[in-house]
Amino acid sequence: MTTEQMIGLILALFVMCLGMAGSILPGIPSTPLVLIAGLAHKLYFGASGADWWVLVVLAAITALSLVMDYLASVYGAKRLGATWRGAVGAIVGGLVGLFFGLPGVLLGPFVGAVLLELAGGRQWKEASRAGVGATLGLLAGALGKLACCAAMMGIFTLDVVYRSSG
Repeated sequence: MTTEQMIGLILALFVMCLGMAGSILPGIPSTPLVLIAGLAHKLYFGASGADWWVLVVLAAITALSLVMDYLASVYGAKRLGATWRGAVGAIVGGLVGLFFGLPGVLLGPFVGAVLLELAGGRQWKEASRAGVGATLGLLAGALGKLACCAAMMGIFTLDVVYRSSG
């Protein structure tokens, strides 16, 4: 591995670490940033970059993690008794919460689920239980994205090191 390749790998991994932080922090894309870093590395280094099949796997994991993130919040709400209104409220609340930093990201699904459940005529206790489920689902989704980022970084690193050593 040349010095340029080593620096390129370190830079790509740094950007990927930012993506990993985005699994938890609002406003930073998680798995999409990891994918972009891997693609940029491939475009710059060509044949000595990650193999194309690795980038396809990274893209598939990215798509899976994005779907999983939204479904986890909906599942959490449903599991604790939310109706379709609570599930929709959790998604809308999560999206609106992105504009309010970390407190908004944590409280958005809860508030969204509770408000739409209350609007649908449910009692406070049932609505708040649905909101708790939505928040727990959001946290499960964040942990899932974190695991996806770690797997993507591992696959990318192993492939680049293997390809540059031979």
